Parts: sequence; C-alpha cells; structure tokens
Amino acid sequence: MLLEGKTAAISGAASARGIGLATARVFAKHGARVAILDIDAAAAKSAAAELGAGHIGIACDVANKASCDAAAAEVLGTFGHLDILINNAGVTQPVKTLEIDEASWNRILDINTKGVLFLSQAFLPSMRARKQGSIACMSSVSAQRGGGIFGGPHYSAAKAGVLGLAKAMAREFGPDGIRVNCVTPGLIQTDITGGKLTPEMKAEISKGIPLSRLGEASDVAGCFLFLASDLSAYVTGAVIDVNGGMLIHG
Repeated sequence: MLLEGKTAAISGAASARGIGLATARVFAKHGARVAILDIDAAAAKSAAAELGAGHIGIACDVANKASCDAAAAEVLGTFGHLDILINNAGVTQPVKTLEIDEASWNRILDINTKGVLFLSQAFLPSMRARKQGSIACMSSVSAQRGGGIFGGPHYSAAKAGVLGLAKAMAREFGPDGIRVNCVTPGLIQTDITGGKLTPEMKAEISKGIPLSRLGEASDVAGCFLFLASDLSAYVTGAVIDVNGGMLIHG
C-alpha cells in the first residue's frame, strides 16, 4: 500500500460522483487516514463514515480563512500531523466574458484560487515543522487552453492562478521538504457535468480526444495518489495533464 501510515486531507470531497471522494477512496484503500473537508458538514461526515473507521469528515468553507484554520486545527488535533493535502474544492460557471458580473468573478476566484491559498496556509506551518509534506492542487485544462466546455473565462483565470500559486509554493517550500504539484484534468464525468452531456455530445467530444473517451473521477484520483506517495518523491512544481490527449502541448 502506497500510503500506509500516512494522513491526508482532501477539500471538496463529499460529492458522491466527485473527484475528491474518488481520491479519498483510493487513499483509504492504500492505507491513509483521510479527513474529508467539505462545505456540507453532514455530507462530509457521511462520506467519511463510508470510508470506514479512522476517517473523519469536517465542515470547511475554503473561501473563509477562519473556517480553513478551524478545519486544520481539528484535523491536526485528531491525526496529530498531516502528510498530504489535496486542494480539490472548486466551482464553475458556464458564462461568457461579457456576462461575468463582479459577484460571479469573486465567487469563482474565491473558491477556486483563494481557497487553495487559505487551506495551504492552514497546514503549511505544521508540515514545515516536520520538514515533510505533499500538497496537490486541482487546476484544469481550461487554464491551459483558454476555456473549457463548462467553465467561463473567470474559471480559466482562477485555475491558471492555481498553477502559478502552486509553482510559487513549490519553490518556496521545497527547502522544507514540502512538495507542491498540480493536476489539470480535461472533461471528467462528475456531478458538475452529470446531466449536461447527452450521448451525442459525449460522442462528439470524444472525437477530439486521442484516447476516445471522457475521463472518470478515478482517472484523476490515480494521479493524486502518485503525487501523494513516495513514488513522486523528486517531483515538485509539476503539472500533470489528465485529459486523454485532449490537449497535447510542448
């Protein structure tokens, strides 16, 4: 088991078909004790109970610094330390540039980008004290190609911000033994896309993907497992594409 004896916290991990919960399941299978953080406290506790004994579910609004600090205190109080942080929480909105109002811009940037900063800030001091840790952040192919199918320009901007923030943290905290990396998924079939994709749409989108299929949450979870484990001990500041070849770039 790749994470035997490790502890992990995953934000936005209570959604039944989401990447966060798929990652939590894989981590638990590989021996980690997992803290599921989610804005929905009841769903977080239910998801943790599904994983089995030793896992915890905690309410956390990643866009609120006090909430992140409180969640981190509870995680550290329960587990004693944290080895792995997965900044997975995020939201999207399918609008065009001229349709973005200030409230929408702030909401998308607050949750997707500022949330990565706040939750990382909450756990970094304890990781630094132990001279070890792995942080993996959720970005998107939308940040690389300038837009996706379901995310507007503000979503692209937010996820591009995650890439810059993660690389800067990797550079800053590398000397402390802390690795920081990003995953950039393509079109993954989750609750965000569920119900919006007709069979015809899926077939058409798949034509532009060399692997000829849409991604599953488990595809992304596998990459998070790699980044969380010692298999990636010499990997930091990296961006791993999980898009089936939708975007192949130099």
